[in-house]
Amino acid sequence: MSKVTTIQVEKEIVDSLKNIREYPRQTYNELLRHMIQIFIKVKEKNQYDEFLHKVQQVKMKELWDNEEDEAWENA
Repeated sequence: MSKVTTIQVEKEIVDSLKNIREYPRQTYNELLRHMIQIFIKVKEKNQYDEFLHKVQQVKMKELWDNEEDEAWENA
């Protein structure tokens, strides 16, 4: 049998959890487990997006920071 604990949350949080359940008899434990899985996936995707952005920054700086472009700006 798994260990169970009690946590304190604001009444407003409990009401929000009740409203976002996928089905009426879904337990808070199931709901929180599902929310954690979604959070982890979003966080992983965000890390990937940040990595791509950093890689692209170098190339964009190389492409856009050149004398030819600067000459057009002053034309």
